[in-house]
Amino acid sequence: MRFDIRRAGALLALMLLAGCMTAPAARPVTDAPPTLLLTERFGPARGTGKALFILVSARPGAETRIAERALAQALVARVPGSRAILVLRAGHQAASDRASPGDAGRGNGDDLTADRLALLAATIRDVEQRHPDMRPIVIGIGTGAAAVANLAGTRPQLVGAMVLAACPCALPEWRALRAKADPAGGWTQPVASLDPLQTAGGVAPGLRAVLIVGSDDRETPPSLLRAYAEALALRGIDTDFRILPGKGHDLAGDPALIDAAVQLATGQEPPR
Repeated sequence: MRFDIRRAGALLALMLLAGCMTAPAARPVTDAPPTLLLTERFGPARGTGKALFILVSARPGAETRIAERALAQALVARVPGSRAILVLRAGHQAASDRASPGDAGRGNGDDLTADRLALLAATIRDVEQRHPDMRPIVIGIGTGAAAVANLAGTRPQLVGAMVLAACPCALPEWRALRAKADPAGGWTQPVASLDPLQTAGGVAPGLRAVLIVGSDDRETPPSLLRAYAEALALRGIDTDFRILPGKGHDLAGDPALIDAAVQLATGQEPPR
């Protein structure tokens, strides 16, 4: 779905005013120094292709790494010679008892702060410098997607192409929805997190973005990602916004997400 910029303007203004497959087994290797976030790499020891998939973790618990590792394995299987790097955000656990430095937060939308973003940026910069001849595709799901969106808006030189899935990309609106669903979850407490809808003004004009959300996603409904997609489109950024019929919030293993990342990596045009 491509956007008519003139039709998008009114809705974006209102949102701003409101506030705010089976794949071969791969053995992950933790390779980040202690001063950076933990990373796990998938694919050949030396990538021979041009695609570097950088996956940003979604949730703190080690159990969520299963789906993220499966996604990484699927991507390197689809693009020969590519590599995938899973970056574990602050306080997020690896398969072992190890965790990335920093605090994961309380889980109420407080984990998108400037200091956490700086640590994520430093780690992704290190990953990209280690793979200078490979084109990075940065992928995020859930709050990991919001972190990637904020990174694109505040460090545009690090993100030339991104895939965001189930993104709470209009942060105040998302927290208000979560507060209704979970009144005791601390969602009404003030947080210092950055709102992707507010940082969208810094996204590089040449960025390519694919934004995906399930039509039945109750945790991060399509309206949140639509507002961000319209903000990008208003800046003239190549934005492909897809609502997946009948799909919910869990998109880590969805073929549409894998296809989107592969299309960006290989230069294919998405289906119309």
